[in-house]
Amino acid sequence: MSSYYPRTKDLTRTRKSLTESPPSSPPPTDKNYRVRTHERLSRYDSSGESATDRPLGRTSSYTRRETRLASLGKDPDSSAKDYKKMYAEALHENDRLKSRLNDSKQELVKIRSQLEKVTQRHERITEKSSALESEKREKQVLEKRVSDMEGEIKILTELKSDNQRLKDENGALIRVISKLSK
Repeated sequence: MSSYYPRTKDLTRTRKSLTESPPSSPPPTDKNYRVRTHERLSRYDSSGESATDRPLGRTSSYTRRETRLASLGKDPDSSAKDYKKMYAEALHENDRLKSRLNDSKQELVKIRSQLEKVTQRHERITEKSSALESEKREKQVLEKRVSDMEGEIKILTELKSDNQRLKDENGALIRVISKLSK
């Protein structure tokens, strides 16, 4: 019977104690056996009902709760207060955690804005440094051009001086030839 309808550990224990008795126990018809069985069942039934008033092994959750509370030395009303207290504490804890979460979110927003500012500054600095580098390159290119032009100017002045010298020689030769041809 217990293998077909296993409900709880308590039920299986009581049913086993009824059906599986030790070999030295008296037969089930004995009056002492009934008293001992009733005592065993009364351990599991602290609601005040006798085992004969209700079906074997069927206890309501309320009865089991009262049994547990009675074994702990508490009455059901104080447990309701405990639940209220626990609920209030949980509510308080939730509120505290929500406020911490909001604070953390605000701090996260501040940190993100600071990070964005730093990133923008870094980008500006990078842009400035890249602009400075490009300006340096342009300056180097211009300096090279200037130095090349200065070299060309030197060559040009030399060429002018050579040209002037050649003109002077040419004029002198023309005078010499004109004197000779006369």
